[in-house]
Amino acid sequence: MKFSPEEDGDVLAVGFIGVGAMGSPMARHALAIGPVTVFDVDTARLDALAMLGAHVARSPREVAERADVLVVMVATPVQLDTVLFGEDGAEPELRAGQTLIVMASVGVEAVRAVAARLEGRGLHIVDAPVTGGVARAETAELTILAGGSEAAIAAAQPVLQAMSKTVAHCGPAVGDGQAVKLVNQLLCSVHLAAAAEALAFAESLGLDPEVVLGAIQHGAASSFMLSDRGPRMLAVDEPPVLSAIDIFVKDTSLVLDAAREAASLVPLAEVAAERFGRARERGWGRRDDSKLIDLYLTAENSRRPVPTP
Repeated sequence: MKFSPEEDGDVLAVGFIGVGAMGSPMARHALAIGPVTVFDVDTARLDALAMLGAHVARSPREVAERADVLVVMVATPVQLDTVLFGEDGAEPELRAGQTLIVMASVGVEAVRAVAARLEGRGLHIVDAPVTGGVARAETAELTILAGGSEAAIAAAQPVLQAMSKTVAHCGPAVGDGQAVKLVNQLLCSVHLAAAAEALAFAESLGLDPEVVLGAIQHGAASSFMLSDRGPRMLAVDEPPVLSAIDIFVKDTSLVLDAAREAASLVPLAEVAAERFGRARERGWGRRDDSKLIDLYLTAENSRRPVPTP
């Protein structure tokens, strides 16, 4: 069964491939647009969305078959290629007039390769990575960094607006949104590493890091990463995984690759990438990224034991 805005008035059928920590609340907000079809390997998240009225598909191909607007929110370029072009992938069901929104942060080359493979199909293609974290995904206050033609952005706009506070049109080419997201992730990775280093430094000075956090997070040294990740860095219990260290390993790698291609100097990004890489080497890749602080909480400078993964 194919849904059509022509048949259903202003109702758009939305498909979501990838409903993880970010994608799940985004798909939930899309239910305000019209029927939503979802696919993911995490059956618990699918069950939760099904209880809200979403249709659970058996494959990415079925999602594409049912959708007017298809959103892909996976983690890596390999996953993007698999859900679109792999076995039971969406590609055979993509059709003229349909809108494909790649919201995964996968880098410029990955989304441009997708656009090249789908050229001539009559699709509206938008790359639209997001920033704001799980908290803002939950409240539909994300910032979306969109790249694509004016016509493609217009076709995607109802879905993008349902999930966000701000939709920034970053440029006319597919990939322009990803490029801006690389700038964003350079800043996020450096800010997160700096927050971890600063709070561990406070503890090494004999200060209560919770008092320090409360004192500085609303001043000139504040950042979103300090305010959002700081409490999780200082939590006694292991925090839930809202954004894994592995995600920043991937994102900082994309930043450094793009910087080398552009002959751009990014020494702070290189330091942040080293920090996240070392955390993964210790087996912490699937831990919440706030636990980067544990790299600094050694016996030499901390009064707290470092938890084992």
